[in-house]
Amino acid sequence: MTNSTKTSIPPWALTVAAMFIMQLGSALSAGLIPALGPVGTAWLRLSMAALILLVLARPPLKSLRLRDAPAVIGLGVATGLMSVTFLAAMERLPLGIAVAIEFLGPLSVAALRGHGVRSLILPATALAGILLLTEPWAGTVDLIGVGFAVLGALGWAAYILLTQRVGDRFSGIGALGLTIPVAAIVTAPFGIPQAFGHITWEVIAVAAGLAVLVPVLPYICEMLALRQMTHTAFGTLMALEPAIALTLGMVVLHQLPSAMQILGLLLVVVAGAAAQRGGRRHPAPHPDFTLIK
Repeated sequence: MTNSTKTSIPPWALTVAAMFIMQLGSALSAGLIPALGPVGTAWLRLSMAALILLVLARPPLKSLRLRDAPAVIGLGVATGLMSVTFLAAMERLPLGIAVAIEFLGPLSVAALRGHGVRSLILPATALAGILLLTEPWAGTVDLIGVGFAVLGALGWAAYILLTQRVGDRFSGIGALGLTIPVAAIVTAPFGIPQAFGHITWEVIAVAAGLAVLVPVLPYICEMLALRQMTHTAFGTLMALEPAIALTLGMVVLHQLPSAMQILGLLLVVVAGAAAQRGGRRHPAPHPDFTLIK
């Protein structure tokens, strides 16, 4: 029996919901970083998410083919890299700035995969906003934090490309039951030593709750959205994420932006809002099996 992956929710709405949930979970994760470290926090959160998805998503092991392995493993590695480097950057940079730099990943995907003048104007507008958000000319940005954010941008770009490929191959959300455990395994050699001795039942409970916010719900929304959107539309719409992160950084972490950063926020919102037009794609046909009901 074939399981339909279509949803009545517009793909741009799924993307915006994913961004908001992702950044809320990231802001709330700041409380775990002093105890577990950024790598330890990422590993524990991914491990809790893997357990949740193994129960909910029914991983399609019987339908997994050898040629699927590079994309599935690659997506797991990209997810792990993105999680670790983002938390490491967030430890040193304001949330909005960390996300703005990491947005260079989806921005590059949008620019390279787009066609026509519009596909270049929107990423260029978003890039101008990012420069205003980061204010590199001020000379006060932590360079190590910037380095982690740039690595996160590479992971984010790979994540977008591979999520669409894996999402086209498997129906439902079963693929996440494969990729998130891979991400947890990849981060374990670095996360376990950092978190060792600091894990309590209370920490595990908090990490499990955060795992629902990051990555379970956002990754489900993004996988569903990427089945219906082009790389360019998705990548440019992600320009809203620095604005969302900046807002949640103000509300949750009390990180106040400058007037220049407010102007940058407006630019990325304009670029992101414009990206939702004409961004649908025809989903690839799925094999005849059911992964989740």
